[in-house]
Amino acid sequence: MAGRKVTVGIDLASPPYAATIAVGPHQLRADEPVEAGGGDTGPAPKEWLLSALGACTSITTRMYAERKGWALKSLRVELEYGEGGPGRTVIVRKLHIEGDLDAAQRERLLQIANACPVHKILTGTIEIPTELT
Repeated sequence: MAGRKVTVGIDLASPPYAATIAVGPHQLRADEPVEAGGGDTGPAPKEWLLSALGACTSITTRMYAERKGWALKSLRVELEYGEGGPGRTVIVRKLHIEGDLDAAQRERLLQIANACPVHKILTGTIEIPTELT
């Protein structure tokens, strides 16, 4: 396995559904919104998933533009999650790109965004072996 280990725990004395996430030296929090019974003390798990895709998209796209020396002025990724029917999930991702870029460069940045590692994970076959310890 590649990458740092992620550990997630729930303290049953904490607000309902609040989870503490440890990634290396980083401490994060996930929770459910109040309307779902949580305390809204952090993004919901689905929001963390969207955040991972957005962060990977923006970082990968920026790295590529920098390597090419392209005049990328700003980049923002907007994401929404929805149900697309039984057993189907739809993530709408919008790339807002500004800079002195021609149509071919913009199209190439879209291709690069679709090749970011998290996008590849989410669009590929995923296996999640789970062990009870």
